[in-house]
Amino acid sequence: MRRILLSAVKILISAALLYFSLRKVNLYDLASRLNVESLGWIALAIAVLFLQIFIGVLRWREISSECGAPIEVRQGMRFNLIGTFFNQTLPSSIGGDAVRLWLVARAGAGWRAATYSIFIDRAIGLIALAIVIVASLPWSYNLITDPAGRSALLLVDFAALAAGLGFLVLGMLPFPWLKTWWVTHHVYACAVIANRVIFSRDRGPKIAVLSILVHVLAVVIAWCVVQSIAAPVLFSQVFQLMPPVMLITMLPISIAGWGVREATMGLAFGYAGLMVNEGVNMSLLFGAVSFLVGIFGGLVWIFSPEKAAQGEAPIEVPK
Repeated sequence: MRRILLSAVKILISAALLYFSLRKVNLYDLASRLNVESLGWIALAIAVLFLQIFIGVLRWREISSECGAPIEVRQGMRFNLIGTFFNQTLPSSIGGDAVRLWLVARAGAGWRAATYSIFIDRAIGLIALAIVIVASLPWSYNLITDPAGRSALLLVDFAALAAGLGFLVLGMLPFPWLKTWWVTHHVYACAVIANRVIFSRDRGPKIAVLSILVHVLAVVIAWCVVQSIAAPVLFSQVFQLMPPVMLITMLPISIAGWGVREATMGLAFGYAGLMVNEGVNMSLLFGAVSFLVGIFGGLVWIFSPEKAAQGEAPIEVPK
């Protein structure tokens, strides 16, 4: 019952935010701006999204090996595509992580190793995103002149950065009680592994490059959809506005980020002195690209061996 209520609340949040965002958009005008050339840009955006998923697999593979849950590239790509599908259908922008966890555990890695690999992968992605935003702050401040917009940008980014760095610092603390309580024991173990991976001479630089590349590719996808409707927005502007919006969209308060992404993007464009409706247009097309790739991930799920074996053997979750 509680899950149903939470899902209903998230659906209402998505619907409400979409309603307020779409009031500023002329959907007929948006549709009229899509033509044959637009389809080429949308196709390019879809191709870049597949590349982004693959880059994410390479990073996850490095992390999962350290967690004792090794995955092959082909297997990881299948799991990530399936996760993309469930990101679009479960009541959260990160709902696919739970499905990836289930798939890795089902593959024989065990629930603990699978959970650690997903949690650390998400944490490192968050830290990398916060670093990207911090690195672009000098240019973002030139773009965003509104005091409220600047304050919101600093608050969101430094909160994320503080959470990420706090997580890493936790893994360096020598306090024995961290290993005593159930929650702190597992969070501490994840922090220790994250430190080991990030500061590894072999894996660290590779994971750093892959993590930054994942977020840069998200900007490229947004730029492609901007080009598809010939919106008067520069690549540099997309690069400065897209990462903070991605950070906020990670909050699990809506369905696949719908509504939150559109409202935040419109607000960001307004603070930057750009046309609010173009921000919402870009966000809608970005979501549409994710949805199309999610459909492909759904086909991968339908024809996957994991789906075929789903009902054959019950999964026993350790108590």
